[in-house]
Amino acid sequence: MTSSVSITTTTLSASHPLAASELAHACGAQLDWVVQLVEVGIIESRTPAERPDDWRFHGADLQCALEARRLERDFGVGLDAAALILDLEHEVRRLKGVLRAQGLGREI
Repeated sequence: MTSSVSITTTTLSASHPLAASELAHACGAQLDWVVQLVEVGIIESRTPAERPDDWRFHGADLQCALEARRLERDFGVGLDAAALILDLEHEVRRLKGVLRAQGLGREI
């Protein structure tokens, strides 16, 4: 028995941002889920528009969306909690960088 797998890739760059529907597809989600991500502040459209179909996102947004999806899947958290967790993780990374820059964070 032979099986085949089809893989689709999308190149992300400043000149080719991701549409909201593409972001949803990349995360295995629906467009409504992307709208919720924007509403709770996990991601922000790089081209503000009224309609989600006109929103565009960059690679960092995809990374945040995938992290939110993982938190939902692995820990059963809601998007409000995911937004808080992601914000705290970002702040911890920033503070560790500050400590390292000052020579105080070698053991972190």
